[in-house]
Amino acid sequence: MKIKTQFLFSVSRTIFNTIPKTPLEKTRLAAVSTITTASALINENFAEQFKNDDPKRGCLDDDIGNLRMINYSIRCLDALNFSQKGFSEITDQMAGKALHAFCIVGSVNLSVFHNNTLINMYSKLGNIKHARYVFDKLCQRNGASWSTMLSGYVRVGLYREAGELFCQMWGLGVEPNGFMIASLITSCSRSGSMIDEGFQVHGFVVKIGMFSDVYVGTALVHFYGSIQLPYNAQMIFEEMPDCNVVSWTSLMVGYSDSGNPGEVINVYQRMRRNGVCGNQNTFATVTSSCGLLEDRFLGYQVLGHVIQNGFDGNVSVANSLISMFSSFSNVEEACYIFDSMNERDTISWNAMISTYAHHGLCRESLICFHSMRRLHDETNSTTLASLLSVCSSVDNLKWGRGIHGLVVKSGLDSNVCICNTLLTLYSQAGRSEDAELVFRAMAERDLISWNSMMACYVQDGNCLDGLKLLTELLQMGKVMNHVTFACALAACSHPDFLTEGKTVHALIIVSGFHDDLIVGNALITMYCKLGMMMEAKQVFQTMPQPDRVTWNALIGGHAENEEPNEAVKAYKSMREKGTPGNYITMVNVLGACSAPDNLLKRGKPFHGHIVCTGYESDDYVKNSLITMYAKCGDLNSSNYIFAGLANKSSITWNAMVAANAHHGHGEEALKLFNEMRNEGVVLDQFSFSGGFSATANLGVLEEGQQLHGLVIKLGFQSDLHVTNAAMDMYGKCGGMQDVLKILPQPINRSRLSWNILISASARHGCIQKGTETFHEMLQHGPKPDHVTFVSLLSACNHGGLVDEGLEYYNTMTNEFGIVPGIEHCVCIIDLLGRSGRLSEAESFIKTMPVPPNDLAWRSLLAACRIHGNFELGRKTAERLLESDPSDDSAYVLYSNICATSGRWKDVEFLRKQMGSKNVKKQPACSWVKIKDKVHSFGIGDKNHHHPQAIQIRAKLGELMKTTKEAGYVANTSFALHDMDEEEKEYNLWNHSERIALAFGLINTPENSTLRVFKNLRVCGDCHSVYKFVSEIVGRKIVLRDPYRFHHFSGGKCSCGDYW
Repeated sequence: MKIKTQFLFSVSRTIFNTIPKTPLEKTRLAAVSTITTASALINENFAEQFKNDDPKRGCLDDDIGNLRMINYSIRCLDALNFSQKGFSEITDQMAGKALHAFCIVGSVNLSVFHNNTLINMYSKLGNIKHARYVFDKLCQRNGASWSTMLSGYVRVGLYREAGELFCQMWGLGVEPNGFMIASLITSCSRSGSMIDEGFQVHGFVVKIGMFSDVYVGTALVHFYGSIQLPYNAQMIFEEMPDCNVVSWTSLMVGYSDSGNPGEVINVYQRMRRNGVCGNQNTFATVTSSCGLLEDRFLGYQVLGHVIQNGFDGNVSVANSLISMFSSFSNVEEACYIFDSMNERDTISWNAMISTYAHHGLCRESLICFHSMRRLHDETNSTTLASLLSVCSSVDNLKWGRGIHGLVVKSGLDSNVCICNTLLTLYSQAGRSEDAELVFRAMAERDLISWNSMMACYVQDGNCLDGLKLLTELLQMGKVMNHVTFACALAACSHPDFLTEGKTVHALIIVSGFHDDLIVGNALITMYCKLGMMMEAKQVFQTMPQPDRVTWNALIGGHAENEEPNEAVKAYKSMREKGTPGNYITMVNVLGACSAPDNLLKRGKPFHGHIVCTGYESDDYVKNSLITMYAKCGDLNSSNYIFAGLANKSSITWNAMVAANAHHGHGEEALKLFNEMRNEGVVLDQFSFSGGFSATANLGVLEEGQQLHGLVIKLGFQSDLHVTNAAMDMYGKCGGMQDVLKILPQPINRSRLSWNILISASARHGCIQKGTETFHEMLQHGPKPDHVTFVSLLSACNHGGLVDEGLEYYNTMTNEFGIVPGIEHCVCIIDLLGRSGRLSEAESFIKTMPVPPNDLAWRSLLAACRIHGNFELGRKTAERLLESDPSDDSAYVLYSNICATSGRWKDVEFLRKQMGSKNVKKQPACSWVKIKDKVHSFGIGDKNHHHPQAIQIRAKLGELMKTTKEAGYVANTSFALHDMDEEEKEYNLWNHSERIALAFGLINTPENSTLRVFKNLRVCGDCHSVYKFVSEIVGRKIVLRDPYRFHHFSGGKCSCGDYW
């Protein structure tokens, strides 16, 4: 008996300790109840123990104290009227179990009502096993018992168990009521996999005549809405005899979940006309729909209704208002709502963080998160997902990594949604290797995970890895969707993956996605990028309902494939079909007008159309107009549009920098770049690309190095696009060693990286390095393309590797399936011609797969000049002048051939012809950059009024003397005038590259590298002089002409005297 009493006392103390103190009585009262007989039971047990205990043991005082404690606890519990409320108000599981034990040990017989409240208590507290145990032990059950147990299963997510219990109840002959049926339908709604069972319950409701019950009808409306059948929900709603606010709200939620916010507003307006006032769920749903519709006026009207009905202080409604104002891009209003809330839950904080994140306000998002952790002390996966989304950029990646650490610390790294957001974070920040680590570490992956990783690979240029993921999905038999195929098609948008692209297309047809709009658009885009416009049109014609994106993809494809007529024709068809264009449409059509002959015929008329349609104010369209005029050769119009812009974005500045660089206005491009920085415009990878292009064209290594320093300072050195531009700049400015320093590892190189390295090697005379790079590319890199082979054939041409060049040309066509272009053919003509195989070069021109252009004939003519073949040179010059009588290079080269053959009368005749036709020879010019100033020289500039003319003449005389002493003998065949040998030699020392050399030696420090630039091919005799001078003065001299770099050192040149 003593043990029993001690147990009862222990239980009493447990209950007593769970009762919170009230301000007035300072006693413990809680949402727990007791029974009126408990006091008598404890007193009886205590009295029995008192008789059996030995008074000498000194326990009397303790037991009396304990008895008082128990009685005090009982009186507190009695005050809460257990007989009427039972267990219904208990919110603490320990207290509930203690009181339940109290009743069992005290042998108290609980009524059916008290047992029902006990079942409800256990189910609310998530202990469904205890609830079912109590239910099964009931000797007597009423309808409420079954209903409570049924709703308990639904509450904890055991939906099938709820269905089984209902079947058991029906089998025992218990008549269901509206609450039971409503709970059963709710279980079908929430399960996501009991749709058929839901239909069966609907039929059962009709059969037993309970459709008129408002709770049942509302549950059915909610069920059909939850399975994306809102119109079925509408039909049930219309048949309901009575509808309450919950019924109306359920219908709205159904339309909202189905992505039809317009119908939500219609139902809400109808509800108001019927005189039904909304509740918190109503207004939460309606405000969310206003946000989705982006209808500000409607949103403010609903806000008025919220205030009018007194729901402006409701947490869930306020949360929806924050989201609504976020959709309106009104962050200030969202902040006002948030700051005005007296109470905030986790959703409130998440809504505010999401608002900041949606508008790219990373700093504000992180500050809000800091406040949330300090004031609310509860975060969830939604919080971290929003933060990760706003950190998805190179600039904010460090914060994203920090949030990733919190994800791991919080144990949410196993959450699929969070992991998918992490994949997006690293993908958008260009960190595919980090994304891959997250993906491979995921214990569970859904289709979004696979699609995100595939998109990441494609975005990073790892198309093969993206297609491997598709293969894995197929092998595992996983279900794919339109996003999967869209990503796979994007991976195939390169000529290397043409076969794979057609295979994916076949797979799409087999899988039944060929009519999907997004997949159709992706197919058109793929075929356009592959240059297969016929196939793109066929896909377009088979699409059931092409939208604006479809038309834009087709027009953009025509533009990309340089089909301006087709682009304009497609745009006209688009308008005739009634599909409105947008700024992307305008940009695509302008992109098609990129040649000088398109400006008057298409470019300017379309500019007029843009003005008429009101798209001239769009920043993207303005930038495209700048680019269009620049590409068509009208840089003045580009400058005019640029000057007229009030607000110039980084895109606008980039377009102008690129336009000037494209037209050889390098100094103006760099000036614009500096203005851009002074204006505080944020630089991006395209800004640096334009800057590097300008410095490369100018050949100004120092400015290029400064620009590269800025790249490193701003953290763009890991951007492959910028790295490639920097490599190209160094290659064109003579910094071959710098190219190798910043060259990415083979595994990280893009095709462009490999091409730039091969081209730079060829340009600098590193022929072996160029061919080795090509073979390394075949082992590690992507498949070579037509640009790769242009660079490779150019390397062979510079190195005189005739047989190797012919072999590479055959490999290009036979092994890699690349159709030879005019650039490849010109390389072969030059390769054969420079090596003296002129007849083979002429035969190749006659049989090559593309019609010869002026470059082809000019290469043959230059070869005739080198080898003195007058007859072939004459025929070639006639062909050139026949196609273009104003071609100055044809006159000059043919004149040089005549001069070296001693045909001075022919030389004089050609010069007269040039004069009569007003054809002017491009004057030779050489320059040297000293500090921040470029010093340029023409032929004979040493005799002009140059500030250092006397020093230059003296230096040239010194060089003439020292070179002759070192063994130099003038090659007067390069003096193309009819005069005696002495005068010819004198004229050779007047060449611009020698004057620039003398000036450079005077004005640059000893032991430094001297860099000289020339606009025409270097003279052969000047080349000899440079070799002698490099040995005499003991300096490295770099001479750049339009074709290559000559690195002179120790009396030798990197070209090996073959150029």
